[in-house]
Formats: sequence, structure tokens, C-alpha cells
Amino acid sequence: MANPFLALGVTEDFIQGLEELGIRKPTPIQRKAIPHLIEDGRDYIAQAQTGTGKTAAFGLPLLAKMDPKDKSIQGLVVAPTRELAKQIGKQLFRYTKYSAKVFVEVVSGGDNIDRQCAALKRPTQIVVATPGRLLDLIERKALDLSAVKYLVLDEADEMLSMGFQKQLDQVFKLTPARKGTWLFSATFPPKVEALVNNNLSAKAPFQKVDQKDVVNRNIDHRYAVMEHAEKDDFIIDFLEAQGEERGLIFCRTKAGSVALGNQLRKRGFKVEVLQGDLTQLERDKVMRAFKKERVQFLIATDVAARGIDVADLSFVLHHQLPDQVEYYTHRSGRTARAGKTGLSLVLLEPKQRPRLKRLSTELSIEFKTFH
Repeated sequence: MANPFLALGVTEDFIQGLEELGIRKPTPIQRKAIPHLIEDGRDYIAQAQTGTGKTAAFGLPLLAKMDPKDKSIQGLVVAPTRELAKQIGKQLFRYTKYSAKVFVEVVSGGDNIDRQCAALKRPTQIVVATPGRLLDLIERKALDLSAVKYLVLDEADEMLSMGFQKQLDQVFKLTPARKGTWLFSATFPPKVEALVNNNLSAKAPFQKVDQKDVVNRNIDHRYAVMEHAEKDDFIIDFLEAQGEERGLIFCRTKAGSVALGNQLRKRGFKVEVLQGDLTQLERDKVMRAFKKERVQFLIATDVAARGIDVADLSFVLHHQLPDQVEYYTHRSGRTARAGKTGLSLVLLEPKQRPRLKRLSTELSIEFKTFH
């Protein structure tokens, strides 16, 4: 039977790379985006969350549009965090295992800028960058974006909420040869809408991933009702029952995540906290420890967790419900990766029952009680 990616316009050499990664069935955003971006490639807007397969949705068409013989930078992907930029770069590299070589360079804050300047002297067709480091390299004249034909903004809402408006405005000015801008965002607050209205064609198609398609079907969604004061004891009992299993705990505030981290450390758990006040160096240290399994549990705020990609997480625990529906899909999508199953458990205060019901309706998922 023919691989369904063929019907979307993806060529055999990329499909071989996808099959080796176990990617055989396109996700809804891939089915929508790939044919349009390969055939047309002009401005495109998509509302898609983490876990929807958006990297392949823009990555495969971007690779297909590159000319390997042309040594100039033809494609630029801008992402909010170093982790996400590296994750995108790694995926693009994997897709090209059996194709004509397209060279991808990742440049992000926190890495040695002199090394990045040296690396960019080699032929490079695609640059994946965080906004701040991108402009630092342009100031050093280490990077020329004048030949960029395709600009991808991934997690545009996150970049704007992190204060990168000026940097993105600069990126638009520095890419005059652009044929298409492809914008992906989980949410569309006024700042994102203004960015779209000011920089993209009014004719650009807008495609939205149905929330029902976002939530991984291998996730078991549960809730446990308790008062706020009971949560720490519940979490301690829950973690003690996990054995060697690993997972993520989400808190809504920095202060809450730090306080919980201190509590759990006192009880002897191997836990680290990822929150917005960490320097890039501190953040890297936390992520390295978690990926290398020196840390069993990671506590994170929603913003700090963008771009996390860690395999084999058995559960996601929600200390509080997130403010936005999209954040629930971001959070729960961290477990049950690559065909595995996982648990998403909400610690629910009695007054929040109506919010859980709304979440259940909007996402078309059934939350069962946790025993």
C-alpha cells in the first residue's frame, strides 16, 4: 500500500526518512498544510499546538523547496526557545537522511556565538534560530538573510509574549526576497493578529487544527478532587507509587513551582524546577539532568515548558488547571509519545468542576475519576 504522505506531494526520498522515524500516517495539520505549502508556498497561517505534528507540516515542504546546489540561506525558521529550535533542527536533519543534502544550522542564545559564526561560513540552506541570537549574528555580519525565500514563524504567540515583537519586525525587513511566510501559533491573541495583518497577505489561507484532533488518543485523562491544602500530600503519595516511572508536574505560577520543588526535595525526590526566571545556563542544566535521567520528576510552568521534548514520560500531573484550553493540550501532549500510553491527571479543587466540564466539552475527551 502506498505511503499516504506520497498523496500529499512528499517525495520518496523524504518518505524513507519518515518511515525510519516511525511516521507513517499524516496528522490533520500535516494533511492540510503539506499539499498547500509544497504546491503554492505563499503566505500561510495555521493554529496548531504542540503534539500536532507541525514540525513535519512546515519542515517537509521547506526542505522540498530548497536548492541543495545553491549555497545561500534560502529558508529561515524562527522559534521562541533554544530547546524548540534544536528540536526543529534535529527533525529536519532526520528527514533528509536519504535525500539530497540540505544543510541546516541551528543558532540560539546560550550557545557559543563565535562557534556559530564559524559554522555559518559553511554552505547553509536553512537556519533555525531564536530571535535574539539571530539579530546578534546579523549585527556581527555573520548572517545574510537577503536570499531567504521562505520564513517560518513557529509558536508566534509565545515569541510575542516573550517580548520579541521588535526582533520579528526586523526579521521581516531583513528578508526582502521572501516568497512566503508560514506562521504557526497555538493561540491568536491581538498581538499575533496584528503581526499577521501587518506582514502577511490578506489572501493567506488560515487553517485550524480541530481541538478534538490535538489530544493524543493514547492518553488516559483523569481527575482527583481535593482542597488546595491537600495537594502536596497527594502528590507525595502519587510520586512514591511511581517506582522508576518519570513525569512532569505543571504549576500555573513560578512561586508555586518553586515551593512545590522545595517540598518534594525535602522528601528525597529527585526533582528539578523549570520556571521563567532561570538563566539559559540554568535551564540547560535542568534539561540535561532530566534528559539523562538524573532527575526523575520535572516541575514546570506553562511558559517555561515550551519546546520540551523528552521521551518516555509516563504521566503529566496538573497541580492546577491551566488558564487556556490550548495549554491543557500542550501539557498532556508531553506524555504518550511514539505510540505509547500515558496518564494526564488533574488535581481539581471542588469549585473548579465547571471548568473541567468545559474543558471536557471543548476537547471532546472524557475525564474519569482517579482511584
